[in-house]
Amino acid sequence: MIPQEYRDIAPYEDHEFEDKMRELVKEPGFEHAVRYVMPDVDYPEFSGELLKVTTKHDFQRSIMVPFLEMLVMKTTAGLTGIGFDKLDVDTPRTYITNHRDIVLDASFLNLCLVRAHKHTCEIALGNNLLIYSWIEDLVKLNKSFIVKRNLRLTKALEAAKQLSGYMHYCIDTKHESTWIAQREGRAKDSNDLTQESLIKMLTLGGTGETPVDNIRSLNITPVSISYEYDPCDYLKASEYLNKRRDPDFHKSERDDLKSMETGILGYKGRVVFTVAECINDSIAAIDCNSDRQECIHRVAGVIDNMIHRGYYMFPCNYIAHDRVEGTATFADRYNDEDVRKFDAYVNRQLDKVEVGDVTAEEREFMKDMIHRMYANPLRNKLIAEKA
Repeated sequence: MIPQEYRDIAPYEDHEFEDKMRELVKEPGFEHAVRYVMPDVDYPEFSGELLKVTTKHDFQRSIMVPFLEMLVMKTTAGLTGIGFDKLDVDTPRTYITNHRDIVLDASFLNLCLVRAHKHTCEIALGNNLLIYSWIEDLVKLNKSFIVKRNLRLTKALEAAKQLSGYMHYCIDTKHESTWIAQREGRAKDSNDLTQESLIKMLTLGGTGETPVDNIRSLNITPVSISYEYDPCDYLKASEYLNKRRDPDFHKSERDDLKSMETGILGYKGRVVFTVAECINDSIAAIDCNSDRQECIHRVAGVIDNMIHRGYYMFPCNYIAHDRVEGTATFADRYNDEDVRKFDAYVNRQLDKVEVGDVTAEEREFMKDMIHRMYANPLRNKLIAEKA
């Protein structure tokens, strides 16, 4: 049984599964979402299959894995996992990735784990995305635990301690791996950096004598996510433009839903997940006795370096980097056809932007922002490899 102190954020337990699933399939919002992502579905038949499932493990293996394999086939040019075959199946880990997609980061990670015959992980998900109660039910049926966002200072500290405690409980007692993104929200410019507040949170649980002891007990394992094409790039570019026009602009719930829908169903090209080694050996020499903040800063830097080194580069990354820098440094990594395809892709994406009338200068601004999104992973990889 999950301790009472974690009940409100933890995934549903298997003894709750059937009752919660019966409630979920009756939800009109859930039915609408299923029909949206699977237009040809026979919903009564599909809901009947869901009602046959009795555990989270079976739900993932019999429902989610086939769905994700279908999604890979329809929206990518292939999902590749690098290094997953080397993972020790008996060691629970805390996977930390760069944040590329609201929904699919953890979903594709779990698919890579399943393909490599490893255990799936529990998934950290912000409560800002739980717009409807049925969404919370769905994610808790799919091994997700909840990250409480946007709280006042005292409540935020309590929530951080609860979250950290639960993640340590998963590793130490449940022997379950977990996943959490390196930052709250995606880096719109793909300049992926670990939030130090995340590392601070992870030090709040555990029984170690120092922050590094508590970090080491989580067996943090960075994973690099590389998309050939980000289907949400034009949405990020339009957000940059809206912020430029109005510094007080804020996204709406509808904007978040649009990003989720686009990220799931949009074309991604090739997708590569590269798992690094556990960070424990790399942080063994960090001294936490003198400066706790410096200790946290250095741990975050180790994670960043591993994620950046693990990026897989596509021709579009080299083209974008040369465009942003005004050079031909990587001209040997792409050809004229690669350039034509990338330019045509960027223009098609910009044509989707819906922010009223756009001037020629504003379109060039958004094009430059998209180029930077594709250039920054290569920029960070080059820096990491020199470190």
